[in-house]
Amino acid sequence: MGKVKVGVAGFGVIGQRLADGVARQEDMELVGVADIAPTLPVLALAERGMPYRLFAAAPGAEDTLTAAGIKVSGSFSDLIAACDIVLDAAPGGVGAKNKEMYLAAGRKAVFQGGESGKIADVFFHGYANYEKGVGQNYLKLTSCNTTGLIRAVHALDQAVGIHKVAITIIRRVADPGDTHRGLVDSLLIEPIPNHQAVDLMSIMPHVDATGLLVHTPITHGHIITIVATPKKPITDAEAIEVFRAHPRVRSVRIKDGFNTNTSLFNYARFLGHPRGDMYEIGLFEETVGHSGDDLMFAINIPQESVTIPETIDAIRAAMPMQKVQAEAVALTNRYLGMK
Repeated sequence: MGKVKVGVAGFGVIGQRLADGVARQEDMELVGVADIAPTLPVLALAERGMPYRLFAAAPGAEDTLTAAGIKVSGSFSDLIAACDIVLDAAPGGVGAKNKEMYLAAGRKAVFQGGESGKIADVFFHGYANYEKGVGQNYLKLTSCNTTGLIRAVHALDQAVGIHKVAITIIRRVADPGDTHRGLVDSLLIEPIPNHQAVDLMSIMPHVDATGLLVHTPITHGHIITIVATPKKPITDAEAIEVFRAHPRVRSVRIKDGFNTNTSLFNYARFLGHPRGDMYEIGLFEETVGHSGDDLMFAINIPQESVTIPETIDAIRAAMPMQKVQAEAVALTNRYLGMK
């Protein structure tokens, strides 16, 4: 098999990160990205010299983009025709309309967590149910919180087995720049169970899960606290070693300065990561402890970039490039630079 040709629909918060992630995969080719207007990410793409070809995502969009001095390489149909698979990062609801075009062109697609579950053949996670996505035409990713939550719970489940989990999500209210959200000096609570707990059970049906969610007026990262009931005893030190060994978990210590959600965002910037992106979830080691037999810990979810590795996994499953989960995620991790 030659390089798999990939397109990205939507060049926003997730789409620009998907494009960068695909471009780093040595066995994939990024054909181009599609959008409808000269948004800030599109303007920045143009100022960077158009490292990725841009296609007009809707009728009339080419005129709007060209008028803003942005080079357009063709229509959305042209992009779809040139691809083997499309990563749809369009706003929620738009992906369902785009799917009609993918069906007509006979192209596979991967949708992000904001789309309805009805849109896909498989609700997908690269670690917990990779095999279910192999050879399927339409996959949907879990949300950012669910993606990171499943990484942590699955790691423990593989080590000792997990009966049930109870989670609390302290959720950032908006991405940076989403000024229309506007929560100020207020915490908004939702009834149980939150969708992340329900979605975890969809991916890992043998784990009983429930949880609540609190919206907080911040923008850089969610915090999730988890109380897990293991099937076999596990010490705090053993649990920390499980997390340290996971390529998509960054185990950090509060005493080293990782005492906030923004400390991880800042550390990604100090490492020189574009936009301050971090693909790994953060595990705060000093939060690992026990209540009776139950294991408790807290993780940080970098909401803008955490789903990128699992989306790359979805390409590998759908095409299929690798049929074995361990081989697929190892390649994704290597090309994205996760140790």
